[in-house]
Amino acid sequence: MKNIKNNNEKKNLRKYGWQGADEVQKSMIGEFSEGYMDFLNRAKTERESVKEIVRLAEDAGFANISQKKTLAPGDRVYGINKGKSVFLAVIGTQSLLEGFHAVGAHIDAPRLDLKQNPLYEDGGMALFKTHYYGGIKKYQWTTTPLALHGVVAKTDGTIVDIKIGEEEEDPVFLITDLLPHLSGKQNAKKFSDGIIAENLNIVVGSMPLEDSEEEPVKSQILAILKDKYDIEEDDFRSAEIEAVPAVKARSLGFDKSMVAAYGQDDRVCAYTGLMAILNMKQTDKTAVGIFADKEEIGSMGNTGMHSKNFELFMMDLLEKTGIVHPYAMQRMFSASCALSADVTAAYDPTFSEVMEKNNASMMGKGVTIKKYTGARGKSGASDANAEFVGFIRGVFKNASVHYQSSEMGKVDEGGGGTIAYILADRGMEVLDCGVPIHSMHSPYESASKYDIYMAYLGYKAFLESK
Repeated sequence: MKNIKNNNEKKNLRKYGWQGADEVQKSMIGEFSEGYMDFLNRAKTERESVKEIVRLAEDAGFANISQKKTLAPGDRVYGINKGKSVFLAVIGTQSLLEGFHAVGAHIDAPRLDLKQNPLYEDGGMALFKTHYYGGIKKYQWTTTPLALHGVVAKTDGTIVDIKIGEEEEDPVFLITDLLPHLSGKQNAKKFSDGIIAENLNIVVGSMPLEDSEEEPVKSQILAILKDKYDIEEDDFRSAEIEAVPAVKARSLGFDKSMVAAYGQDDRVCAYTGLMAILNMKQTDKTAVGIFADKEEIGSMGNTGMHSKNFELFMMDLLEKTGIVHPYAMQRMFSASCALSADVTAAYDPTFSEVMEKNNASMMGKGVTIKKYTGARGKSGASDANAEFVGFIRGVFKNASVHYQSSEMGKVDEGGGGTIAYILADRGMEVLDCGVPIHSMHSPYESASKYDIYMAYLGYKAFLESK
């Protein structure tokens, strides 16, 4: 895809990005956004994201690294980590000991997970118990149509894929809320306590099974699960089933300038990073795409960025490019740099009191760079070096990437984190860089199509840089 010509050198970076795009360029942004929305509709969980990333990568000529005995400049490979995270690489002409360039995003998103013993009956209804994943406002998940996605692992090794609620003929599921006529006590509670976690119970049925006297509605649901999916109640013990909004990604606004969808934190950066590495040209530096799991709960576990499985992938790259060197891994990481590709909060005029406007990200004004994240006194931040920030600014300027610099809200209001500090712990130069969004962690987030495209151009320019 062609870069959008930059008229911004003569403009303040706070100006609207759309004003620098002609009709052809706006059409290119729209076309890119259509592909992005299709990705969002196909990839509502981390497992589905991995499958879609691998499908698109293979279409672009990438091969599983396990199929390669050696690697040469220009080779394009991927490695899957337990079906929940995936790494891509395009081998450069330089030795990996001279470092690599990486764009790292995460593909998990806030959701509701079914508990291991989820199904129960009460009041003539069958319901699922849930345990929320990531930081959510619990009230937002009531009276929202939900779909069930995931897998059930049976004791004989069989894996049953679950995806119910996305097709027109599918049923949807729902968490109820109190009617306003009877919610006086609920209204008097503290805002965060209006809905408690144990009340996020999903309604899944109300029809009793004929000739069943004990828990007939639950029995009916179990009969349906057995008939359609060959699932027994005990199989939930080894299941990973996620309740996600049963809504499609759509264009937002009369001008269709934005995308409204579930899971844009952080699949907007995952998709733009993916397209960047799929479409990049051959370069000196090896380019790496990181698509990690579990960022929303601290990047823990064997599929999160704290796992050593990323090092295992990089070790494969070293060995298959013929590098045998003392301390090769540490030398490689210390010579490398990355963009931690994660979203940030966009300035919202409705809630302007939590923003310091001079350092806030604005919708439609380009991809955002953040020298540091963290909370309050930069707690948990990697705080990028000024030299690396200057390098990235130069890369973006040369590639006509419209960007802005920001912090996520006023200093004492809170904050957030990304995988940046984990990459920095390995010795890499790291800068946070992502798309500003509204309604972060809600069932339906929004982002500017212009900013999405600028993220793609920015990631691509960085991966291709020297």
